[in-house]
Amino acid sequence: MSARPDVATATTVAETVAAVETVTAESADPCCAAPLPVLGRDVTVPLVTGGEVTYAALDYAASAPALQRVWDDVAAYAPYYGSVHRGAGYLSQLSTDLFENSRVTVAEFLDCRPGDQVVFTRSTTDSLNLLAATLPAGCEVFVFETEHHASLLPWRDARVTYLNAPRTPEQAVATLERALADRDPYGPALVCVTGASNVTGELWPVKELAAAAHAHGARIVLDAAQLAPHHPVSVQELDVDWIAFSGHKLYAPFGSGVLAGRADWLQDSEPYLAGGGASRKVARRADGGVDVEWHTTAARHEAGSPNVIGVYAIASACKALTEAGFDSLVERERHLIARVREGLAEVPEVRVLSLFGDDAPRVGVISFVVEGWNSSHFAAALSAEYGIGVRDGLFCAHPLVRTLLGSDPQDPGECGAPEAAPGERSLNAIRVSFGAGTPDEHVERFVGAVKELVRDGAQWKYRTEDGRCVPDRG
Repeated sequence: MSARPDVATATTVAETVAAVETVTAESADPCCAAPLPVLGRDVTVPLVTGGEVTYAALDYAASAPALQRVWDDVAAYAPYYGSVHRGAGYLSQLSTDLFENSRVTVAEFLDCRPGDQVVFTRSTTDSLNLLAATLPAGCEVFVFETEHHASLLPWRDARVTYLNAPRTPEQAVATLERALADRDPYGPALVCVTGASNVTGELWPVKELAAAAHAHGARIVLDAAQLAPHHPVSVQELDVDWIAFSGHKLYAPFGSGVLAGRADWLQDSEPYLAGGGASRKVARRADGGVDVEWHTTAARHEAGSPNVIGVYAIASACKALTEAGFDSLVERERHLIARVREGLAEVPEVRVLSLFGDDAPRVGVISFVVEGWNSSHFAAALSAEYGIGVRDGLFCAHPLVRTLLGSDPQDPGECGAPEAAPGERSLNAIRVSFGAGTPDEHVERFVGAVKELVRDGAQWKYRTEDGRCVPDRG
């Protein structure tokens, strides 16, 4: 077996790229049943009651910590950073190769079809806004009210049909089928659906929804922001037309995202951003104007200098998760989910939010409310007194959380802001989320803290400051 190229001795761009890409791969454990090493796993935080504790990061659904493997890969590449597609120098050529190799890695991770394009963006939100800009004339968009705002809001220039929250996967499919069949005029249509809810963690019947969409002449885009970090995602098996996801939820928080899928709508639309990189040829006309020939590849929608570090980080995360093995990652996460749900079920004052019921398959995202507690107060106490980071609010999915809480659409409440004093009812919830880097101790500490807070109350006084519930240090 030939030796792997060494960064220090590589003599060609190809050898250096190979060396950078494998510098940390040799330490990867393909059968890892323990938590994957993540950056910040040893960080300690002060407690308002005194002392310090290792921080329990249980807000993966907002942003997951970087995998140590990703950080190491980025650090190995950083000295070789150069402009992409824009230079004759060695570092520019190396960075270009790394960027385009990352595109191939992501396509393999998603099991894309031949001919699909992988476009690098800033985030899931950016990806879906890009797709919204490519909709053909007269296209109608169908989206459930249960979606994250990234999926709910980008379709401002299209006719949008918002579908009510279903209470079973079967109802979701039936609701979509009726809406698509009844559309008038019966023209182009796009369905946007999440793979896993960012509020309840429940898995959606993506393959069945894709079949329903295609049966009625529509296309479908999958918001995989909460699915891809937890489960394998296959464009071909699910038969979706596009997939969008973010690096910062895939253990690669360096400002990049992905839109992958069919090329035709992307090629037929104007570039998402106009500028260098998207254009193949620009020439002055005799009348003084400018003619532009745009790229037909993914570069068409990647104007400007690309975020090569963010893109490489996503590719590194894709490789790390694949090498770790999703079977073992999923099995371990099921264990953590069961432990959290069992622990919360032992507290009568806790109500877990759910669309599809207790038996629905899910990822490591669980939202709940506690009787007698303002959710922001409870979350603040978990942080200040136990060193546990969760999220409170409406999770950028306002219609869904309001539906699950049974509130009137006009009732006040906003993401992250306590709308009631500590102890009063609040129109927001608490979300705990975890993943491949979560140790058992963090989950056990969380369950114990919930029980203790409900039983004994907070040890500290809290007040509202700038819309947040914080410890009163006065």
